[in-house]
Amino acid sequence: MFSLAAIVLTLIGGSSAARMRGLPNQKVVNPNLNATHAAIQSASRHHNTPCTCDANNPTWIPPTRTVPKCIFIDLGAADGNSFRAFLSNSYGLVSGCPSGGQWEAWLVEANGQFTSALAAEQAAHPQQVHQLGATAAYMCKGTTSFSIDPDVAHNRWGSSMKVDHGVHKVSVPLVNVIQLIAENTIPADWVMLKVDVEGAEFDIIPCLAQFPNARLVDRMYLEEHTWLSVDSAFTKQQYEQAKASLKTAGVDIPVYFSHTM
Repeated sequence: MFSLAAIVLTLIGGSSAARMRGLPNQKVVNPNLNATHAAIQSASRHHNTPCTCDANNPTWIPPTRTVPKCIFIDLGAADGNSFRAFLSNSYGLVSGCPSGGQWEAWLVEANGQFTSALAAEQAAHPQQVHQLGATAAYMCKGTTSFSIDPDVAHNRWGSSMKVDHGVHKVSVPLVNVIQLIAENTIPADWVMLKVDVEGAEFDIIPCLAQFPNARLVDRMYLEEHTWLSVDSAFTKQQYEQAKASLKTAGVDIPVYFSHTM
């Protein structure tokens, strides 16, 4: 059992992946996928987005492993601070992960100043930590302009692909979060998705909701930057409907806010 007592505004008891999922091998399919996915693709073409939602690609290769574990996917990983909190049991007892405490982590961070720190975490935990430094989390693959927050005092915490700080911009590749989940998780895993991406969540979450196996995610720690004015491929209504759809599918989305990146 993986009991959660995370750094969130609500305290939520955990459960085993098997219990939360019901039948581990049962595929979760969105019956409205074709119509809604087509609508989303059409909508995203009319907004300033670097690429369109890709939520169901036949070229993706699912993992072949059968041994379940905890999977911690950190979008907006900064220098690895949330990952270290995960190791310190802030997201639940690591010893309670499936298969005797086995785990893996994917650390995605667009700000290249943190790449060396993430590489150090990967070196310290070979075969367990996979760092994607100088890479932005998004709903498709491509490249984007990423604006670096000049606020050094707060560790440049507002750096974003959706907000222009007008000082320093870099071009970074995009990783498709849905593909990352599809190719690295199995139904028996306990999957935690932390999303702190300074406005890109308003594109990622509606696209994730169109993924037929979105239920692979057990718990999503979603920091919503509602105070930002961003150009999203989706309307606010579509975003809220996507969250509702994910919750209905069984994805737990507790209230979450972190004072770090």
